[in-house]
Amino acid sequence: MSRPGQGVMVPVNGLGFPPQNVARVVVWEWLNEHSRWRPYTATVCHHIENVLKEDARGSVVLGQVDAQLVPYIIDLQSMHQFRQDTGTMRPVRRNFYDPSSAPGKGIVWEWENDGGAWTAYDMDICITIQNAYEKQHPWLDLSSLGFCYLIYFNSMSQMNRQTRRRRRLRRRLDLAYPLTVGSIPKSQSWPVGASSGQPCSCQQCLLVNSTRAASNAILASQRRKAPPAPPPPAPPPPGGPVGTLAVRPSATFAGAALWAAPTAGSAEPSQPPGAPPRSPSAPSGAPTPGQNNLNRPGPQRATSVSARASIPPGVPALPVKNLNGTGPVHPALAGMTGILLCAAGLPVCLTRAPKPILHPPPVSKSDVKPVPGVPGVCRKTKKKHLKKSKNPEDVVRRYMQKVKNPPDEDGSLQCPTCKAIYGEKTGTQPPGKMEFHLIPHSLPGFADTQTIRIVYDIPTGIQGPEHPNPGKKFTARGFPRHCYLPNNEKGRKVLRLLITAWERRLIFTIGTSNTTGESDTVVWNEIHHKTEFGSNLTGHGYPDASYLDNVLAELTAQGVSEAVAKA
Repeated sequence: MSRPGQGVMVPVNGLGFPPQNVARVVVWEWLNEHSRWRPYTATVCHHIENVLKEDARGSVVLGQVDAQLVPYIIDLQSMHQFRQDTGTMRPVRRNFYDPSSAPGKGIVWEWENDGGAWTAYDMDICITIQNAYEKQHPWLDLSSLGFCYLIYFNSMSQMNRQTRRRRRLRRRLDLAYPLTVGSIPKSQSWPVGASSGQPCSCQQCLLVNSTRAASNAILASQRRKAPPAPPPPAPPPPGGPVGTLAVRPSATFAGAALWAAPTAGSAEPSQPPGAPPRSPSAPSGAPTPGQNNLNRPGPQRATSVSARASIPPGVPALPVKNLNGTGPVHPALAGMTGILLCAAGLPVCLTRAPKPILHPPPVSKSDVKPVPGVPGVCRKTKKKHLKKSKNPEDVVRRYMQKVKNPPDEDGSLQCPTCKAIYGEKTGTQPPGKMEFHLIPHSLPGFADTQTIRIVYDIPTGIQGPEHPNPGKKFTARGFPRHCYLPNNEKGRKVLRLLITAWERRLIFTIGTSNTTGESDTVVWNEIHHKTEFGSNLTGHGYPDASYLDNVLAELTAQGVSEAVAKA
């Protein structure tokens, strides 16, 4: 089929306002942690525009128009969204589109996630889909936007070209986005107080000029790396259909590199797929297996630069920490301090917290070796994999010498006084695969030792009779999960016992995630693993001198010890 037009770039000035006497639809967007600009709803955009007309230096309380956005406010001077309970700050921008495009008509395209909730596409994707729909194309390929998805309009579905998985698609009519004509006075532009004359030497002017220099550097870097712009499409013939040209987002600068964006360890939870649909304004978590990846970075992902490079002399820096990490300033306190100081005309810059190193450098297949002293490289569990004790009579006899309580359903018995387990305790771990091998890299604190990498992989499925909700679907987020051990005597001992725990279905279970709050999902089961390879910012990495002893104690508490494993 013929491809939709490449679109036209809406010419705007560097402060994010349309040229004089040109009507444009205004869409406010926020930048998620994957460098994707996500649109606010039309209702929220109308509210922001109303506040902007009254006070360009003010703040917008999003909870006034959307109850799901109660924690969020937008500071119009710094062009950032601030979450009051966690201190998370995200850049926002005021973008412009053609009035005949999807946002101008109030048309929203959405896809259905695993939990049955509907999620809106990014605005550029929404416009592209609407263009193809208006031209009555039977299908649309999104690969030109960096996504391996095909849209089928006859069946209203979206298909992943790699996995062949299909999801439902829908087109919904909503409130049209606000319309603006002409330009806004300079006093309402950001940064507030910017002028074309010679700046003074006050701290505020130094900060404004440093941010302008940083923005110019960012845009110049993007222009150098961006592919050549395609020639503009021919104008439609007189009397032809209106509103079939895709209008791509403008190159509006919104100060994205000046403030700290949330790191991978942000305390802000991801939206569980089974939860009610959250407004696109609320920041979402990282894309997870089983979910649509349309919010991941595309090929046009912006090039980031160090925020510290834009700090002028004399401007204090407030390092923002993760809630679970270490640092001198709580993120909520730092965020509120930044907004208050900025509103008072005082300079401040929030620096980005360091990111954890989750994975080692790439390893070729030829460098991956078996673990010495551990047979095989893989263990699988099946749906009905429940091991029973080899000698149930002996188990009962030994247990009755301690207590008179009835045995558990899995054939094991636990003394309520000393917590000793008699027999073989088994869990409710769903079926999956465990792989383990050596990689030629060292963990922090084990410089002269190679690393044992464990890879757990559990697919989604249906809960069995031993699970909380038999017959109901369960999700498996974040798989495959990579874990790391040092390749020394104690590390190999832990690996052997983890293999035993895996075979007894004790590593994972089905429950409610402490991170996201999602229920009916695969979660860890009281045996801690190190999932951070090159750092320990989250508490799940190295160096950690007591980890191997602690995990051995946790395995013993589950009835898995070296003596029992050899029996």
